[in-house]
Amino acid sequence: MADFGAAVAAGGNVFLCDPAWKASERELARALSEAASPEGGGWLMVPSGGSGGRVKFARHDGTTIQAAVDGFRRHFRMERVHAVSVLPLHHVSGLMAWMRCALTGGSLLPWSWKEAQAGRFPDGAPSGSCLSLVPTQLQRLLSRPESVDWLRSFAVIFVGGGPSWESLLGEAERLGLPLSLGYGATETAAMVAALTPEQFLKGERGCGRALPHARIELVDGLVRIRAESLYLGYHPNTRNDPWWDTGDMGSLDASGNLTILGRSDDVLITGGKKVSPAEVESALRASGQFEDVVVVGLQDPEWGQMVVACHPRGTSAPLRERVESSLEGLAPYKHPKRYVELSPWPRNAQGKVSRSELARLAAAR
Repeated sequence: MADFGAAVAAGGNVFLCDPAWKASERELARALSEAASPEGGGWLMVPSGGSGGRVKFARHDGTTIQAAVDGFRRHFRMERVHAVSVLPLHHVSGLMAWMRCALTGGSLLPWSWKEAQAGRFPDGAPSGSCLSLVPTQLQRLLSRPESVDWLRSFAVIFVGGGPSWESLLGEAERLGLPLSLGYGATETAAMVAALTPEQFLKGERGCGRALPHARIELVDGLVRIRAESLYLGYHPNTRNDPWWDTGDMGSLDASGNLTILGRSDDVLITGGKKVSPAEVESALRASGQFEDVVVVGLQDPEWGQMVVACHPRGTSAPLRERVESSLEGLAPYKHPKRYVELSPWPRNAQGKVSRSELARLAAAR
């Protein structure tokens, strides 16, 4: 945090980088940092991609960051934002948790995720603080009674960074946890749609309505966004279109609530039929047999692509009858033909895994 403040104060471009990047990613980041900048100084370059995707930097400035904070504050009716952060500050979710606090006069209390996972929590968090988690982090915390008590101390618990499964959300609702499911990206300076805790505890699901600074539309079932917080281009280029096509498939109900249905480029074609990995993953997670699971498509001479479920190696094998029972609501062609157990599980600091890397590892088994 001190280094970031010093870099911003010094002027010029500031690049946020992931300490876990490999040599190839570091070299690409270095080359991009040396590329000529658009005219005007003081850009904040936030990494998008890496760990399986080509590193690129979404260009933001004080205007886009402030717009994101203002939209957040108005949506959740918070004059001053306080937060505990267990997410890395080089990622947009961790960065924006800090920016919301800094730009509203609130306080941020950074904390180690490993400490929280072990049941050790910080003291001194202001009343009404926020917390941001990915679904797997929430799942692990729910397994410890002392962690549930800690979660109850927050005003809002934001859950994003990947799809949540209904059994997890149902348990959080039963426990009375103030969850907010949302939707956003590095390119939007994090959240542009969010469900309020009140909506969640009434049983509503999805990503909620657009925040005041954003507009969300669907074109042929694909989500596009126009927002004051929208990135200015991938460095060193400038974005000219006021709308950003996300590549995510979604739906909007009559009240404007957004539901994300998966990535358009993740759709598998097996036997000439389309399969959404997100739909299959949701059914598999609901079985309660997987700590995590990702569905990929492997090349197959008969089907074109074979539906394959990858999951981390556990202490015991998934119970087949429970998995099959959970899949009963899906057409047979959507059922995985193979289950591949992997260790170590290739997850990055934000809790995400690379589908391309999982497909590579599964194909080698």
